[in-house]
Amino acid sequence: MIAPAPHIPVLLDEVIDALDPQPGDVIIDATFGAGGYTRAILERGAIVHAFDRDPDAIAAGREWPETQGDTPRLVLHPRRFSEMVEEMAEAGIAQVDGITLDIGVSSMQLDQAERGFAFSSNGPLDMTMSRSRPNAADFVNEAAEADIADVLYKYGEERQSRRVARAIVAARPLTTTGELAEVVRKALRYRPGDKKDPATRSFQAIRIHVNGELDELDAALAASEALLKEGGRLAVVSFHSLEDRMVKTFLRDAANQNPRSSRHLPETQSVPSARFGHLSKAIRPSAAELDRNPRARSATLRAAIRTAAPARENAA
Repeated sequence: MIAPAPHIPVLLDEVIDALDPQPGDVIIDATFGAGGYTRAILERGAIVHAFDRDPDAIAAGREWPETQGDTPRLVLHPRRFSEMVEEMAEAGIAQVDGITLDIGVSSMQLDQAERGFAFSSNGPLDMTMSRSRPNAADFVNEAAEADIADVLYKYGEERQSRRVARAIVAARPLTTTGELAEVVRKALRYRPGDKKDPATRSFQAIRIHVNGELDELDAALAASEALLKEGGRLAVVSFHSLEDRMVKTFLRDAANQNPRSSRHLPETQSVPSARFGHLSKAIRPSAAELDRNPRARSATLRAAIRTAAPARENAA
């Protein structure tokens, strides 16, 4: 029996269509979370290797009946998805039929105030996916003002990052999500009823920084190139422009679709064979899905199929 779903997976039908799992296929769900994609893949008869650095997600997954027996259909890996190649090698698997990544914080993590990801409910200033240190409190209380400003600008696209960083340093020590959110709001002169809470950008930036999320994504894309067999399918769901640009650029480069600087310049080296093909356009949630699940509003799916070309030497 497939375990019940506690949360609504984003773009579920579209992700499953992109992966097209067949009975006996080996699929990596690189961001297990509450298991929404894994559940649908198992229902298609495939075998899933699920990765998550969140110990709570792994503990919940171990209750699934598919993890039991001599030949489990669900194998859990409590590791970062940047470590997929090494972990799958230890499992005796060199290549797989599909990989899916759902980048960013999960609904399960957002809904738990004690994890410190959301400012909608007050909780400890943590934000780490692996419940490890250094966490968000360590960063905002110990980092230099210039470093905080740089993180807010780079990962949150906060145009007033210096003003916010100065306010954070002046308000130290900060221990809760509520305290941090209030400091940011005051620095940006937020008024209740404004369309968007300005704390959103700062919370996103700090979360990305303490979890090394963009470096993880870069490594996971390279690992996917190394692990997918010819005809293997990649499906990546992202939730903000920084992530989506990385995925789009990676796939276009791997498919030789990124434009050269000028067609009039001489060729300095031969063009390598495309490593991915059949790139999808950006796929976004339907109006019906947004009605069911407003958290899907910023989601973007990009999918591609692995070619026979060898992976780059530095892939993974």
